[in-house]
Amino acid sequence: MYIKKILWAVALIGLVIFGFIAYYVYGAMFEPNTKFENEKAYIFVPTNANYNDVREQLVPLLEDIDKFDALASQKKYTTNIKAGRFAISKGMNNNDIINSIRSKNLPIKIAFNNQNNLADLAGRISTQIEADSVSLLNAMTDESFFNGNGFSKTTALGMYLPNSYEFFWNTSAEDFRDKMLKEYNRFWTNARKEKAKNLNLTPNEVITLASIVHEESKQADEQPRVAGVYLNRLRIGMALQADPTLKFAAYQLPKYKNTVIRRVLNIHKEIDSPYNTYKNSGLPPGLIAMPDLSAINAVLNPEKHNYLYFAADAKRIGYHKFAKTLAQHNNNAREYQWYLSSQGIKK
Repeated sequence: MYIKKILWAVALIGLVIFGFIAYYVYGAMFEPNTKFENEKAYIFVPTNANYNDVREQLVPLLEDIDKFDALASQKKYTTNIKAGRFAISKGMNNNDIINSIRSKNLPIKIAFNNQNNLADLAGRISTQIEADSVSLLNAMTDESFFNGNGFSKTTALGMYLPNSYEFFWNTSAEDFRDKMLKEYNRFWTNARKEKAKNLNLTPNEVITLASIVHEESKQADEQPRVAGVYLNRLRIGMALQADPTLKFAAYQLPKYKNTVIRRVLNIHKEIDSPYNTYKNSGLPPGLIAMPDLSAINAVLNPEKHNYLYFAADAKRIGYHKFAKTLAQHNNNAREYQWYLSSQGIKK
C-alpha cells in the first residue's frame, strides 16, 4: 500500500512536471510573442552574423526573448544563421518567427538614375543593399571585368541602365555587378542591336550619345528630335558641338570643382579634352552622365528631319528651338543669350 502511494505521488509529480514542460513548450512555440504595433517589422541579418547579432535586433520586437532563445536553441537556429532581410508579422509566435528568419529571405526593390559616375552609383546602391560603396566601386571598376565584357573606364557607367530591380538585401558587390550585366544584355535585344547598326553605332556609342541627349533635354517628347540633330551631324561629319560635353570636360579641371556652369562661354570651348566636341569630331570617349531609358530609346528611334542646330527656348524653359541653317540658329541663340543676361546669369 505504501509503495502504491509513492508510485501515485511520483506519477502525479511527473504529470505536473510534464504539464509544466508542455505549457512552457506551448508558450515558447505557439503563443504570440511580438510587441510592435505595425503590421510587419523587418530585421536585416548581415553576412557572417552570429545569433547575438540577430538577438540584438529581436529584443525590442519580442515580448519574451528568453522563450525565443530556448526555442531557437532547440531548433538549432542559433548555429544556423542565414543572412538577408526578413519579415516578422504582428502576432507571430516564436516557431513562425524562427521559420521566417531561417528561410524566407525577402527581395527588395532597388532603383537608381541620374548618377554622374560609378562612384556616385556605388554610393547610391550601398544605401539599398548590404555591400558597401568601396566593395561596389571595386567590383564596378575591375579591369578583368571590363576586358571580358567589352567595357572600359569611360563606358562602364553605361552598363547600369536606370530602372528599378529586384535584389536580395545581402547581395554581394560582385553579384550586383553581374546581375546588372545580365540586365544590360537583356536590354540589348537583336532588334535594338539592329537599330544601332543601322545608325552606324555600337551599343556603347548609342548610350554615349544618349548621355548627351539626356543632358541637353530632360523632355522625353523632345529627345528624339535632339537625337536626330546629333545623328545628322555625325552623318555629314560635322562636329557635335554639344555644350554638355564642355561642361563635363570643365568639371574634370581643378578650377571648376564645386562650381556650376550655367552659361557656356568661349573660354570653355578652348578646354583641351577628348570630351570637347567643339574641338574633336565624332563622339567623346564615353558617357558624360547616366542617361534615362527615354534618351537611349530616343537615339535608337530618332526623329527624322533636316535640323542641324538647336538652342534653348527662352519662352518654353526646358525645350529648344530647332533650325536648319546657321543664320536661323544664331537668331535663336541670341534670343536665349539675351534671356540669360536679363536674368543676371553671366557664367
